Amino acid sequence: MPIDDAPPNPSGERHLAAVQGLFLNYQPMVRAYVLSMVPDFALAEDVVQETFLVVSRKAPDFRIGTSFPAWVKTIARFKALEALRRQRGRLVALSDEALDALGAEPHEYAGGGEVDARLELLRACLDDLAPQARRSIEFRYRGDHLPRQIARLMGCTVQSVNVTLSRARAFLRKCVQRRMTAESS
Repeated sequence: MPIDDAPPNPSGERHLAAVQGLFLNYQPMVRAYVLSMVPDFALAEDVVQETFLVVSRKAPDFRIGTSFPAWVKTIARFKALEALRRQRGRLVALSDEALDALGAEPHEYAGGGEVDARLELLRACLDDLAPQARRSIEFRYRGDHLPRQIARLMGCTVQSVNVTLSRARAFLRKCVQRRMTAESS
């Protein structure tokens, strides 16, 4: 039975597998969304994992055929806010107003149709990265490689990969924020 033909709110393993499959399909969107709020990569990855656990636990509450991106972004937003509250003072985070604006945006991720505006801005900012930083980001997010693997692929130390990724994420965050501000004025 295709996912769209599944019963509305089943509590069985089939429904759980369908919801977890949706999460895996939308995981790049979830990761990008969380990274737009959480300035620390390791913390953002923890938030994505916590989001998956909540999605799995609350799978019976999700009705197949409704907006999965909106549902999962709401969960991710709350998990990100929890993480940022726990980290207050240790991280430089976005303001509460910026977090509210990101969470309130009604756009949904759709592979070939309407694409999340922040992802478009991120793509444009990727073009402005230095070649080594861009390559590191591509290995990390497109290839889903860990820093140790990236270090082997690029012939450098894990520490230099972590520094490069951290600086690249900071650059991308500032670039996206700057472009968002420019578009809104």
